[in-house]
Amino acid sequence: MSEAMVTLKSTGRNRRRLFKNRLAELAAVLAAAAALAVLVILIGSVLVRAASALNWTLISKGPSINAIGAPGGGIAPAIVGTLMLVLIATAISVPFGVLTAIYVSEFAPRHLAAQVRLWLDVLNGFPSIVIGIFVFTLCVKVKMPILDIGHHQSAWAGGFALSVIMLPLVSRTTMEVLALVPNHLREASYALGVSKWRTVLQVVLPSAIGGIVTGTTLAVARAAGETAPLLFTCTFASEFVTWDPSQPVASIPFTIFSYSESPYPYQHAQAWAAAFLLIVFVLVTSLTARIMLDRSRRKLGAVR
Repeated sequence: MSEAMVTLKSTGRNRRRLFKNRLAELAAVLAAAAALAVLVILIGSVLVRAASALNWTLISKGPSINAIGAPGGGIAPAIVGTLMLVLIATAISVPFGVLTAIYVSEFAPRHLAAQVRLWLDVLNGFPSIVIGIFVFTLCVKVKMPILDIGHHQSAWAGGFALSVIMLPLVSRTTMEVLALVPNHLREASYALGVSKWRTVLQVVLPSAIGGIVTGTTLAVARAAGETAPLLFTCTFASEFVTWDPSQPVASIPFTIFSYSESPYPYQHAQAWAAAFLLIVFVLVTSLTARIMLDRSRRKLGAVR
């Protein structure tokens, strides 16, 4: 019994489809290469301009106030100030952001949860300068005797402004990760008679902790580079490192802005060097967050 032999021939229509498919792939590759080239050019141009000021003194010394414009000094107060601002913002935004995400994902009615997600997305799209003006009116212009941060700029006010920027990022990322936690883990806990809040605390959160840390890391990377809110809440230049959050502190973004307007060439180089340090911090933080997110997804996928 002979089998029918079928010969497949390429038609003109198939060739056109194949051509269009390869053309689309080529366009996607070129777009990705262009985006990567812009990043490489940006980092390279900043590094070239910052090379003359990149040294140990830059991160270990304060600016040379007594010889303004002369080579020397560094941005140590700005590095410490940025660290303080980010720590304050993280301490404020992470608890509120995670609790908001837990309520929306585990307890809130569906219609209310949709509204909270919508307004978090709106807050995430707010211009940072508007947030700076809001915090200036709330914490700097208006006297707040309990916190002792009224009528003057301070690290508290700057950290609070950055926390408003971080809050929607932390909340939305945590919501997405909580949604990936398999429902059978919750159901198994309920079957053992465990209450809902203990299930969330002891079962759901430990499974999603990697994604929560990832969202926090991404929010820190964004907040560390914000300048506009600090112009209203925490602008300060000093040759000394300060750890007092009730006083204004220097920051890397404001130092870049201030030095870029300076008439002295060496401060221009230090502005580029500060920008390079900030870029490196954001890149390392973003890559770390991406690696942690991939690990969290693989872990949750294995649980499924």
